Amino acid sequence: MIAKPPDTDEDGLLETPPRTRVVREIVVPERAGGARADQIAAELFAEFSRSRIADWIKAGALKVDGRVVKPKQPLAGGERLSLDVMLEAEVALAPEAIALEILHEDADVIVVNKPPGLVVHPGAGNPSGTLQNALLYHDAKLAEIPRAGIVHRLDKDTSGAMVVARTLKAHAALVAQLAERDVHRQYEALVQGAMVAGGTVDAPIDRHPRDRLKMAVREDGRHAVTHYRLREKFAAHTLLEVKLETGRTHQIRVHLAYVRHAIVGDQLYGTGLKLPRGASPELVEALRGFRRQALHAERLEFEHPVTGALVATSAPRPADFEGLVAALRRFERDAVAAARDATRDRRR
Repeated sequence: MIAKPPDTDEDGLLETPPRTRVVREIVVPERAGGARADQIAAELFAEFSRSRIADWIKAGALKVDGRVVKPKQPLAGGERLSLDVMLEAEVALAPEAIALEILHEDADVIVVNKPPGLVVHPGAGNPSGTLQNALLYHDAKLAEIPRAGIVHRLDKDTSGAMVVARTLKAHAALVAQLAERDVHRQYEALVQGAMVAGGTVDAPIDRHPRDRLKMAVREDGRHAVTHYRLREKFAAHTLLEVKLETGRTHQIRVHLAYVRHAIVGDQLYGTGLKLPRGASPELVEALRGFRRQALHAERLEFEHPVTGALVATSAPRPADFEGLVAALRRFERDAVAAARDATRDRRR
């Protein structure tokens, strides 16, 4: 689905939107007690960049219980974090005619099924061709909302459901739901190894001490909990249903690698290709050709920010993920049939 283009200037960029006043107030959750003010603010106001938040703290626009706070000051939990700023566009973004698969849309929110390979918003190395550019093309008014209404992210090579706010009111409500963990996200992951049972990974996560592109389980990291259960077992792989209790960067990928069941195709946290004994040429080709993490955000549930009704959306698997699962099933089916025929031959 490609919408009509919004009004643009002669360079094809969105007209600069008027400055918008943003007023927010969020109570710091008790679970965050002990963390620094700038870290907590970055989590609770995740729709804004860390550099913006740092500037607002220094300028006194972001306060704790009405008082100016230092970035490294620890908070106990229960304080009121307030923000009152005039918001201007961080960069002039060009709307781009990138197709969007819309799972749900009304006057206040949009839920899209993000395809693998699509970066969520511009950054170093990705100045264009992002979901944010596509959203600005779909609805020009999203230029008035922080990050075009994007309130949470998926990694570039992770597919699935994402909610986008279309108004400042909806934006504030969705951010508050995310902070209180009231947005329920369910993923599907295909991992290396034959797992025998579901479980929970409760292990803190922070930046890797040596590789700044990676996250890692660290004793001094931030609280992170991932729940998983078996959905389908194969000879050397397992299809999992995964639910997040927290939302740290790369959380599912880090936690599953930590329990020695890295996600298939994960180039950052994986341990290389593993093939089942006697793998067919078709399966070998399917596994070798899958060059991204086999992770899909299949279900997203949240309270509608205006009506209060439950919005529950499901995102179908992308074709490459579906094809890989189908190849595993065919191999299992053929292996079972071959074993059955061999047993029958021995009995004759």
